Amino acid sequence: MSGIYIHIPFCRKACIYCDFHFSTQLDYKGKMVDAICREIELRKEYLKGEPIGSIYFGGGTPSVLSLTELEQILNAIRKIHSVEPGAEITLEANPDDLDIQKLTELKQACINRLSIGIQSFHEDELKWMNRSHTAEQSVASVKNAKELGFDNITIDLIYGSKFQDMDSWKYNLQKAFDLDVQHISAYNLTIEEKTVLGTLLKKGKEPSVNDEFSNQCFDWLISESRKHGFIQYEISNFGKKDLFAVHNSNYWKGITYLGLGPSAHSFDGETRQWNSANNQLYMDAIAKDTISGEKENLSIQNRYNEYILTRLRTIWGVDADYIRKTFGETFLDSFLQKSSEYIQSGDLFVSGPVYALTDKGKAFADKISSEFFEE
Repeated sequence: MSGIYIHIPFCRKACIYCDFHFSTQLDYKGKMVDAICREIELRKEYLKGEPIGSIYFGGGTPSVLSLTELEQILNAIRKIHSVEPGAEITLEANPDDLDIQKLTELKQACINRLSIGIQSFHEDELKWMNRSHTAEQSVASVKNAKELGFDNITIDLIYGSKFQDMDSWKYNLQKAFDLDVQHISAYNLTIEEKTVLGTLLKKGKEPSVNDEFSNQCFDWLISESRKHGFIQYEISNFGKKDLFAVHNSNYWKGITYLGLGPSAHSFDGETRQWNSANNQLYMDAIAKDTISGEKENLSIQNRYNEYILTRLRTIWGVDADYIRKTFGETFLDSFLQKSSEYIQSGDLFVSGPVYALTDKGKAFADKISSEFFEE
């Protein structure tokens, strides 16, 4: 089964660390929704009739959409595609949007999974991030969602900021555990060049991220989440049994998906393409029944490297039999030769044909993956 991702490029405020594509101008939100619905029609052949097992509203802040706008997009998808009964339908949301009325509307729209961008339960840290919600609203959003019957909730947390020490990070995690959510996505703060935080770092007004401290936070995250019944099925993602994110898991498993909206990416197994990260260009092109964006044909090396990069981050690991069958003996020989070093160092372990990262290796996942890449 394939997936559909919808990028909603609107936010009420710009977070200090964010480099995703978005606009704080919400006055043309309706026109954007119309354009996305038209793109659904224009790209109806992309998934070749594959049934849809997951739909994901990302962004941006999709919770700025009204019930009417959400239903408009979902109805347009169902008109073109066969959506499986019980398909995972996720909506990213900010806590301040999730009052009782909004949550009721999301239920009505058949949203069955919420991804709540909490980031921190500390007020000073939230203000520094320029988040639009308070710590109190964070707690209330989860409790209200659970009371209204949402039983598949994930929250986002960030570690490694200048406001944190181990006690504050432990507090954030314990709050998440106490709220009894089914999934946690926890990310090390990264400072991207074209963000507000990146500019402040260049000017010497913000410190760089302390990697040693971030690694300590990551180690604590792994050990404590395990004690509370979470499974780390991907470097940054921790879910209760049978409650891993279907949509995101499909990315890491190399399953096809269609991306809709400005800056959205799509993958059909052999090519990747992405829409223009400019709202006006995107809408102007759609008005002319064209798609503004780019396309990349993936070579066998590209596909192999992506397989290593995505699978090594996960609990499913890299399958040597799959490499042999899909990419051939030359790629397998190279992988096996390079893997021996990391097995000896305790960064990789082997179970049958599957090679996966140990807890020690997870802290260096990107570096280790890159060592396996083929040019």
